[in-house]
Amino acid sequence: MNALGADWFSRPLPSDYLKELWKSVERSELSAEDFALRQAALVLEYRRLWESALLLPGFSDLKESLLFELGQFTGNTDLGDVERKCRQAAQQVEREWQQNVNPADQHAVERFYELEDGIFGNLWWHTLCEDDSPLAYVTALHFATQRKCHRYLDFGSGVGSGGIVFARHGFDVTLGEISSSRLGFAEWRFKRRGMLANFIDLRTSTLSELAFDVITAMDVFEHLYDPVGTLETLWRALKPKGLLIGRFDAEPDDDRAGHIVHDMRPSVECMNRLGLVEIWRDDWIWGHWVLQKA
Repeated sequence: MNALGADWFSRPLPSDYLKELWKSVERSELSAEDFALRQAALVLEYRRLWESALLLPGFSDLKESLLFELGQFTGNTDLGDVERKCRQAAQQVEREWQQNVNPADQHAVERFYELEDGIFGNLWWHTLCEDDSPLAYVTALHFATQRKCHRYLDFGSGVGSGGIVFARHGFDVTLGEISSSRLGFAEWRFKRRGMLANFIDLRTSTLSELAFDVITAMDVFEHLYDPVGTLETLWRALKPKGLLIGRFDAEPDDDRAGHIVHDMRPSVECMNRLGLVEIWRDDWIWGHWVLQKA
C-alpha cells in the first residue's frame, strides 16, 4: 500500500535532499522562502503516507479516525470526551511521574507505563496535531525499504502505529513493549484491521537472536534503566548487516516524564565495541541515526 506511487521509495531521503538544497540558498540561487515551501511539501508527503496507513475504512481525517478507534477500544462513544482525555494526558502523566514515581525504583517505573493516560497520550501524539516527529517512522520505512529489509522489530512500540505503517508496506512485523496495556491495545488495533504481527512483552519474554533485518527504537533510549544492556540485546537480535534506527540523545527535558538517562556516552562506547557503525543520520529534520551491524 503506497499512496505516493510505486517509485516513491527510490527517491532520496528528505534530510539528504534538503541538506543539498540548502546549498542553493547559500549560493543565493534559491530563496529561503522557496526552500521552506519545498521542505513543507516533503513533510506533507510523509504525512500522507502516515495517514493512509493508519486511517480506518470510511475515514479521511486522521484525528477523527484515531479518536474513534480509541473510543471503540475503551468503550467510550463520546469522542469529544476521548479527545479531552487525549489532550490532558501529557499533564496527567507528568503529574503522576512527579508525585508518585521514584525513578530509582524500576518496578515503580514499569507500573507507570501501565497508566491508561499513557495510551491516550501516545495515540494523541500519532494524530500529528501537536508535532510531526512520529513521521520519523516514515524515514525508517523509507530507509529500510531502500535496503530491501523485510523482518522488522519496533522496540518500545507503544500503541503500535509504527508497526502498522511497516505492516501496510509488506514488512513482517514484531512489536516489543514493556507496557502490557499499550501492547494489548496495539494487538487489538492489528486484529481490528485484519493484519498479522508478533507481540512480545519485554518484561516476560526475550528477543530471538539473529531474527531481524531492521529494528527501530524511536525515542526509547532516554527511558531505559540499562541502555548498554539493551544495545547488546538488540545487537544479538539483528542479523548481520542489520539496521538499528533510533535517536540516541539524552538532553534534559522537564516536559517529558520518564526520561531517566542523561548521558549517552556509555551507549556510544557500547556501539563502538559491538561494531554498530553509524551509516546515516538525519541531522536536518528529526535527528535519528541508522546503525549497521558488522
